[in-house]
Amino acid sequence: MVVVKESPGALGLTEGDLIEMYYKVVLSRALSARMWILNRMGRAPFAITGDGHEVAQVASAFNLKPGKDWVVPYYRDQGVVLTVGMTPRDMMLGLLAKAADPSSGGRQMPSHFGHAGLRIVTGSSPVATQIPHAVGIALASKLRGEKDATIVYFGDGATSKGDFHEGLNFAGVHRLPVVFFCENNGYAISVPLKKQMAIAQVSQRAVGYGFPGVTVDGNDPLAVYAASKEALERARAGEGPTLIEAVVQRLVPHSSDDDQRRYRSQEEIEAGKLADPIPRFKAYLEAQGLLTAEQNEEINKRAAKEVDDATDFAEKSPYPEPGDALTRVYGSEG
Repeated sequence: MVVVKESPGALGLTEGDLIEMYYKVVLSRALSARMWILNRMGRAPFAITGDGHEVAQVASAFNLKPGKDWVVPYYRDQGVVLTVGMTPRDMMLGLLAKAADPSSGGRQMPSHFGHAGLRIVTGSSPVATQIPHAVGIALASKLRGEKDATIVYFGDGATSKGDFHEGLNFAGVHRLPVVFFCENNGYAISVPLKKQMAIAQVSQRAVGYGFPGVTVDGNDPLAVYAASKEALERARAGEGPTLIEAVVQRLVPHSSDDDQRRYRSQEEIEAGKLADPIPRFKAYLEAQGLLTAEQNEEINKRAAKEVDDATDFAEKSPYPEPGDALTRVYGSEG
């Protein structure tokens, strides 16, 4: 696993950048907590969140150029899309399937993020199908001579699918400007990593397709930021793809319909909680003299206020009209 020793300044990060990064992490977790509560209250039909993934998501997305780079997320990537520019209101509109939902106008499942203006491409529910989509987008960028990059996110379970291997092979052959970002939380729903592959690290698979692969500690914002920065710069410079594996924790069940106690011991679940990346990020900022207890309290209050506002806004927003169900599904004649 690569360990980054550069200072934030050497990576091009200011103190303000680190605090903003931390805020996005806290906001993503606060939104997730509200989504689970709404689901348990029967006010939201389904919830699937990225608790434990937030630092990796935000730190990687902090390198993106919103509206220029293409972002192809998967269903846990709340921290990614918040960093790129989607709002808590957008998240809640999607959760409650309201008409103003920017991802799909209320047609898609929750957490299938999309935003045309920000170049965030929504995906389908089957695992790994977004990977060939991202490769196709990167091919289009190359053919057009554009200097943008595409980044596609997925979990470790996706690396067992044919879509993953076909996508990486095509990207390697054509040296496409795409970054493959695997958030490895050790489980494909209920299947542990040791039953998915015979190698130690997902990143080892990159060598078979002719481009670099790197494994980083997904709980370390500087390590993730540095790896993503290098990969995106390579892509924009025409040097081809990179596979990044960020090792993270899954702190909650796979989704609101899952009971992880059926396949994870209580000891393992509790051990995972001790590796929560948010307290670690907080401790780092405190040690650097960048965050006081008062500032942290204010950040959490600000996040809670945004979540309350988003919840109220979404619950008061109208549902789509039944007659709009087929809008933009079929082409019209003439």
